[in-house]
Amino acid sequence: MIVMSIAGVDPSAGAGVFADLKTFQAIGAYGTGIVTALTAQNPYKFFSTLPVSPDYIEEQMDSVLDEYEVKYVKTGMLYSPEIIELVGKKISEYDLKAVVDPVMVATSGGDLTREDIADAFNKYLLPKAILTTPNVAEAEKLTDLKITSKEDAMKASEMIKCNSIITGGHLDGINTINIDGEVSVVKQELIETDNLHGTGCNLSSAIVAYLAKNNDLNTSILKALDYVYEGIKNGNYGTLIAKI
Repeated sequence: MIVMSIAGVDPSAGAGVFADLKTFQAIGAYGTGIVTALTAQNPYKFFSTLPVSPDYIEEQMDSVLDEYEVKYVKTGMLYSPEIIELVGKKISEYDLKAVVDPVMVATSGGDLTREDIADAFNKYLLPKAILTTPNVAEAEKLTDLKITSKEDAMKASEMIKCNSIITGGHLDGINTINIDGEVSVVKQELIETDNLHGTGCNLSSAIVAYLAKNNDLNTSILKALDYVYEGIKNGNYGTLIAKI
């Protein structure tokens, strides 16, 4: 089972393509990686972003998909509307099933994208995705709705243009899942830690890996939530081998 990450590179390997590949491997899927941007960052400080041209991103995708049969992909940092539009086009061209992590801001505080990114997600990518995994701040940008409660998150999930899980790290551990219009809530205990760099990347890539192992969408989400929780608790995704 071969899966794909379409995302930026974090040289500290806690987020982005490098983190996704480690998660894929831990869960038992073979991961390929398409680089959309280089960044200079570490878990605590963001320095800069250098985007890859849309043409070269397209060539990367074509080169991999020319040889490998990929069904499930995840997207992470896409940086610009032009890149989002391109990725949406390729998802349609290759009939890929995409889990979209609508990355906009790094955990360390850096702005990873241009200001007009949320509109591009809504126009070009989310309508073609099987799931999106925003945190509260990202869900607010996608819906223009302030989220301060479980009820707000449930309402926002109904406004998002595909199935969604609004993660609960900034909402008292309340994860709001909306699949085919059915809304459910999974509450997890919050862990006091500074080991949160890349948790969104790991969640979306874990969902993709579990989907590739023939789990349905809801089961994949629940397993991925457990995977990320254990990773936060143990402090090391790189050596975490999932219980499958």
